[in-house]
Amino acid sequence: MAEGAEQPHVTGTDGTPGCNLPSSSRLNNEDASLELSNVLNILGYGPELRQRRRECYRENDRRYNERWGTDFCHDRIIVGSKAEGLSRCFESDWDILHVFNFAECLEAGCDVNSIPENIPVFRMDTDICYPGHSILLLERGLPLFLLSALQNYGHGKLILSSDALLNIPSITSRILPGPIYNDRAGPSLPLPFGNTTIDTVLALRCHCPSILQRWAARSRHWPPTNVVEKVVSMGAFLTPVGFKESKNMNIEWRICFNTGETELMINLNDTQMKLYVLLKMIAKDVLKPRHKEVTSYMMKNIVLWLAENNHQYKFHEKSLFFWLHESLLKLRTALSAKQLPYFMIPERNLMAATGLTDAQQRIWITTLTDMMDECPKLIRRLPKIRQAIISHPDPLRWYNGRRIELEIILLEVIKNATDISDISFGDMFYYVLQNGVMWRAVEIIAEVSEKVRSGGSSETANLFEGLQIMYRFLM
Repeated sequence: MAEGAEQPHVTGTDGTPGCNLPSSSRLNNEDASLELSNVLNILGYGPELRQRRRECYRENDRRYNERWGTDFCHDRIIVGSKAEGLSRCFESDWDILHVFNFAECLEAGCDVNSIPENIPVFRMDTDICYPGHSILLLERGLPLFLLSALQNYGHGKLILSSDALLNIPSITSRILPGPIYNDRAGPSLPLPFGNTTIDTVLALRCHCPSILQRWAARSRHWPPTNVVEKVVSMGAFLTPVGFKESKNMNIEWRICFNTGETELMINLNDTQMKLYVLLKMIAKDVLKPRHKEVTSYMMKNIVLWLAENNHQYKFHEKSLFFWLHESLLKLRTALSAKQLPYFMIPERNLMAATGLTDAQQRIWITTLTDMMDECPKLIRRLPKIRQAIISHPDPLRWYNGRRIELEIILLEVIKNATDISDISFGDMFYYVLQNGVMWRAVEIIAEVSEKVRSGGSSETANLFEGLQIMYRFLM
C-alpha cells in the first residue's frame, strides 16, 4: 500500500465466516438472519460504512452552504438514502433539497410576528387540500424571486403556484448558462450526473407546530423522547407538488419532513436499517414497479411504523428474517387495501393516486404471499444477495474490500467539494495525489482489471476501462 494510505476496516470484511446462507431446513431463521446480516456488512451496508457516508455528506453540505448559501439565498441539504448512509455514490439517484431563505410559511394560528419583518410570509391553507398538502397565500412582503410564480386567487389575494415555481429554473436553464434540467418528476428537477441523476427539489421552510405536536404526542415504543424533540425542532418544508387527484394540483404544496426523517432513520438500530435495505431491494428487483405504485419511500414508512409500535429489544441480528416476514405482511395488507398511512401525517395515504391497477395488485399480492412462504429462501430473488451467497468467501471479501477502499477515497473527494455536480474524476485524482493514496487507487483499479482480464479477456487495461471499473464498483 502506498505511504499515507489508510486501510479501512469495515465490519464483515475480515475474519468473516463463509457466506453461504442455508439452503436446507437444518438451520432455522435465526441462523439464517445472522448470516444475512453478515452478508449485508460485506456488501457495504454495515454500521461503520453507513456512518462514514453520513459524515461525508453532512460535511459536503456544510462546505457548500458556507461557500454559496448567502450568495444563492438558499440552504442545500442532501437527503434520502445518501444522507442515511445506505447507498454508494452511484448506487441510486441523489436527492438534494434547496431551501429558499428569502421567504417562510406559517400554518393557521401561528403568529406572523414570530418571523423577522424583512422576510416575506406565506400563510398555509390546508382546508381545501388532501391531507399533507397546502396552498400558500401571501400574507406579508413581496418575494421578488418568486414574483413570476404568484397568481391572483381572487378577493385581492395572491397565492404561490407550485407549477409556476418549477417553471422558473426550467425556463432559465434553457436561456442562461448553467445546468440543464430534465423534465420535472414530481417535485424534483432531475439533473444528469454521469450515469445517475441529481434530483433537485426546491423548498420553503414551513412552521407547522400543531402537525408536529400531534406526531410527537403519539403513544410509542420508539423513538426516544430526545429524538422526538429533535425531530420537532427541525420543523418542516413545503415542496412544489400537489396531490395527483386534486383539482388544485397545480397550486398545491406537499408538507415534508426531510431532515426529521433523516434523523429518525439514523436512529434506527442496525437490524432495522438492514431490514429497510432488503425491502428496497425487493421493491426494485422483485416487484419492479413501472409507475411508482410501490416505492422505497413506502418501504421506509413500513419500517418506521414497525419501529414505533414494537419494543426495540425485539430487533436484533437473529430476528432479521422475522421482521422481513412482518414487513412483507404489512406491505401485502397495504396493497390489498390500497392504504398505507404516512408516518408523520397518518391522514395522508401514501398509496392514494398511485395508479395501482387491480391486475397489478393481484400479481403483487400473490408474489408477496409466495415470498413469505419461502422465507428465508426468498433472498435468492435478490440479485446482490444471491450473487454474494453463491460466491466463494475469499473472492467475495477481496472484491468488496477493494470496492470499499475505492468508495472511501471518493467519499473524501465529495466531503471536500463544494458542489456535487461539479465533481470530476480530475477532482478525485487531485485529492488522492495530495493525500498520498494516489497509487493505492491506481492499484485497486489495476488489480480488478487484471482479475477481469484473467476471466477471459486478453485486452490491455486502459483509462476508459479503469473509469468503467470505478463506476461499476460504486453503483
